[in-house]
This record gives sequence, structure tokens and C-alpha cells, in this order.
Amino acid sequence: MFYAIIAKDHQHSLDKRTAYRPAHLARIKVLQDQGKLLLAGPFPAIDSIDPGLDGFTGSLIVAEFISLNEAILWAHEDLFYTSGVYASIEVKPFRKTLP
Repeated sequence: MFYAIIAKDHQHSLDKRTAYRPAHLARIKVLQDQGKLLLAGPFPAIDSIDPGLDGFTGSLIVAEFISLNEAILWAHEDLFYTSGVYASIEVKPFRKTLP
């Protein structure tokens, strides 16, 4: 089943986000390589693809996991969470309807 991982950033976490981004993306790439990733990306703090110094307010990852508990564990082991980029993470079951 798919699960939506909705993360909210700590304020002023752009420097940490930038520093840990390569390792964070490598971990998500593993899901993609396994065919489990539906989508992933950040929420810009302003209405712009590149928000510059305004940074981001969080992220959304939708991926397939065996169970809700596995999705929660994966999310809480993410470097953005353990390093303090993310202030909180919410994980919800997700049913893809379209396209």
C-alpha cells in the first residue's frame, strides 16, 4: 500500500536541508530503484520553484511500504528528521486514484 509522508520543517532549517540533501535524496532513490516511489518533493515557502533564501516549509513523499508501521519507521530514520530539518512527520495511508 502507498503511504503519504508529510513532513514539516523547523524554521530556519535551510542550511541543514542543503547540507543533508544529497544523502536524503540517495535514500529516496533507493525507493525509486525498488519501484516503490510514487512521488517526492519539498514545499517551497513562497510561490516559486526556487524559493532561494525563503527556503521550504516541509516535504511530501508518497511511497509503497508493507505496513503503516514500516512507513513510520522509515520516515523517522530519514536524515532530514534525525538531523533536525524536519520538526514533525505525519504518515497516512494513501490510495492513488488518478492518473
